[in-house]
Amino acid sequence: MDAKTASKNLEAERARIQSILVALDEETATVTRDGETFSDSSSADQHPADMGTETFELEKDISIKNNLVAELVDVDWALKRIGDGKYGTCEACGKKIPKARLEAIPAARYCVTDQQRFEREHRAA
Repeated sequence: MDAKTASKNLEAERARIQSILVALDEETATVTRDGETFSDSSSADQHPADMGTETFELEKDISIKNNLVAELVDVDWALKRIGDGKYGTCEACGKKIPKARLEAIPAARYCVTDQQRFEREHRAA
């Protein structure tokens, strides 16, 4: 994949992730009181189960946000690799990452084999 196409795909991926982050930020606008997080509505009127659900949803949204921020870091890293002339090569083995993989995951850092190995090692740790 040429640098121009790769940059275009990565910029599109960055825009997609940023739009999701903006929507997530709007959805999870919160007010913090005494170390606890509450929605803008009064928590005094809520049943404890509703508060539990709200807390679960907030924690889920925070987890999603953290994953999206990590994806943005990967996109920025891939853009840097384009500038360095290293985009499209596996960071582990140095072999070319197949074009189909880069089209599906523009910020891919590893070939499929090394990605699987990386995930196995990190699951075991």
